[in-house]
Amino acid sequence: MSAAAPVRVALVEDNDVFREALELLLGLRADIDVVGSVEDGSKVVAMCRELAPDVVIMDFRLPGVDGVQATRALREACPDVAVVCLTASANLREVDALFAAGAVACLTKDEHLDKIVATILSAARSE
Repeated sequence: MSAAAPVRVALVEDNDVFREALELLLGLRADIDVVGSVEDGSKVVAMCRELAPDVVIMDFRLPGVDGVQATRALREACPDVAVVCLTASANLREVDALFAAGAVACLTKDEHLDKIVATILSAARSE
């Protein structure tokens, strides 16, 4: 990825309103290109293979395949993709499970957008 190229981001979030709002806000930035989004963890591997994002923003609580399972499957199928978890709440055991599955960061959904963006950009640089 060249220094001028925007970071390619994909979203995995089951809350339509939150997903669309995050997609809109991130899409306003020149340094981020939202390339896709899905509403459940079972679709993330196919999306990753098709769209080749640099970073996937992963919700923790998803219907069916949860964030830990989806992160593990994603990291196995697309090892160059960085996973940043964005969740309403997760206890320490759940956060530890996310990191063990391959997430590089875990933030709460009430973080300031600037911190979410900084984490996305940092995750993209570290891969």
